[in-house]
Amino acid sequence: MSVTIYSTPTCGYCNVAKKYFKENNVNFTDHNVMINPAKAKEMIDKSGQRGVPVIDINGKIIVGFNRPEIEKSLSR
Repeated sequence: MSVTIYSTPTCGYCNVAKKYFKENNVNFTDHNVMINPAKAKEMIDKSGQRGVPVIDINGKIIVGFNRPEIEKSLSR
């Protein structure tokens, strides 16, 4: 399973999402789009969004901390 989160350090929902992943033993890659313009562009290309978090679970794009969608995507 591939889980990627595009985030910023000051984003509350980003921190909630990362805490959720850690508490549920989900390995994930975190890209800080505040300091990495290439990853910011990648996030916008994938989601069409500039806001964070953007979560990519095996190609399924979830914008924001949408717990039901995250849980559904993780259970596949």
